[in-house]
Amino acid sequence: MHTYPETAMEIVTTSGPVRGRQVAYGTAFLGVPYAAGPTGAARFAAPEPPEPWTDVRDATRPGPTAPQPTRDTFGTLDMSPYFGPGWQRGTDYLTVDIWAPPTRADPVPVMVFVHGGGFVAGSVNSALYDGTAFARDGVILVTVNYRLGIPGFLHLPDAVDNRGLLDVQAALRWVRDNIAAFGGDPGNVTLFGQSAGAILVGGVLADPGSAGLVRRAIVQSGSGLGAFTREQASIVTAAVGRELGVEPRVATLAGISDERFVALVPRLAGLDLRTPGRHDPLGGITAFSLVLDAQPAETIAVGKGGIAASTGGGVDLLIGTNLDEGALYLAPVGLLAGSTDADVRATAARFHPDPDEAVRAYRQARPGASAAELRTAILGDGLFGTGTQRLAEAHARHGPTWAYIFTWRSTALGGLLGASHVMELPFVFDQLHLPALHGPQALLGDAAVPGELATDVHGAWIRFATTGDPGWPRYPAVQQLGPDHE
Repeated sequence: MHTYPETAMEIVTTSGPVRGRQVAYGTAFLGVPYAAGPTGAARFAAPEPPEPWTDVRDATRPGPTAPQPTRDTFGTLDMSPYFGPGWQRGTDYLTVDIWAPPTRADPVPVMVFVHGGGFVAGSVNSALYDGTAFARDGVILVTVNYRLGIPGFLHLPDAVDNRGLLDVQAALRWVRDNIAAFGGDPGNVTLFGQSAGAILVGGVLADPGSAGLVRRAIVQSGSGLGAFTREQASIVTAAVGRELGVEPRVATLAGISDERFVALVPRLAGLDLRTPGRHDPLGGITAFSLVLDAQPAETIAVGKGGIAASTGGGVDLLIGTNLDEGALYLAPVGLLAGSTDADVRATAARFHPDPDEAVRAYRQARPGASAAELRTAILGDGLFGTGTQRLAEAHARHGPTWAYIFTWRSTALGGLLGASHVMELPFVFDQLHLPALHGPQALLGDAAVPGELATDVHGAWIRFATTGDPGWPRYPAVQQLGPDHE
């Protein structure tokens, strides 16, 4: 839990005045609305501006979060620092937190973070996303809450799609219109996200409506191939209708409570979203994603996105993955140790039309690898690696691109977790000190963690946001962040 001194600071936004609280290295403004709280049928509409206020709004304490199921563990792994406190109720949850350094003579760079959580969980209240280190280093950090699950991403025939993505774009417009009052430079905004948040960043870059909203972007363990087709999304829509006993349309869902939607999310797990000629791009780990006619990597490749140089909205990109991405979905639930050749083939079948050929290629590329290692690699590439490479290739056709791979391996779960999905986040946010990150069942394990690596990784993100160069050669070069691994 954060504790703050009592010193207050007031800023006037386009909706009304807010009062923040002094923290180490600056001021935090928490739970500031960028859009109206979505209720009833408005949960399935594009975001609207918040109702203006005249009295000073208290922004010294964390605000409510999007309706979501509690997900504080992944099997035996403590994921509470990542997922945060779960659903903290209140309708005004379309908010941002702002961590601002003391006012300077010149405006400072701005970084806007979009959290992950499988499109169904997570919030700015998660302990990992404290912005102290960013303010310390002279950058404003803005973290964004957006609609999740059914309100955020369920495809409906009579509603706009990708409402969670529209929320992120609304937050970026709020930043454009307001961040100067906090000391930030609206012309130097870096949008970054992780996992589902990184897929949303790719969606922002691929949308022509985003032109001019960001100068730079960072995609951490996302995918430029992670969107559902309408046909795939309709499978989820039909399942929601069956579970609720209604024809899924705005009018029939408007009167259903958020509690029922949240309770329904776990029952959607395991849906088969494969369609003729299309595998599930997220391998069954979630029932929600962006719903698009073309994948972001495909749109960006042909220069039709909001980042295309022809639109005047060219964006610098930093993009990468972790060495053992797939381990997060296997090790904590007891699926990694004891992996067999049949398990390896079944994993390949989730992503490849010819799983036997795929397994042969992986074995050839990794001679001597165990079944567990092959399974981890195939799953990680299927979920994030291949889509990251495609997005990097697509973007490099139009703008400066840098790539990385994060290779530091945790000792958690007896060393099985390795450099899994989400492992880079404590280093990016320079948050290695959090007690909940340490221990045999915690993300960073129970061995010594290299503080100098956090200094390097966090510093590279700051440097990229400030100058457009993280400090290594451009793509197709790939910078290794952490120890050497074959």
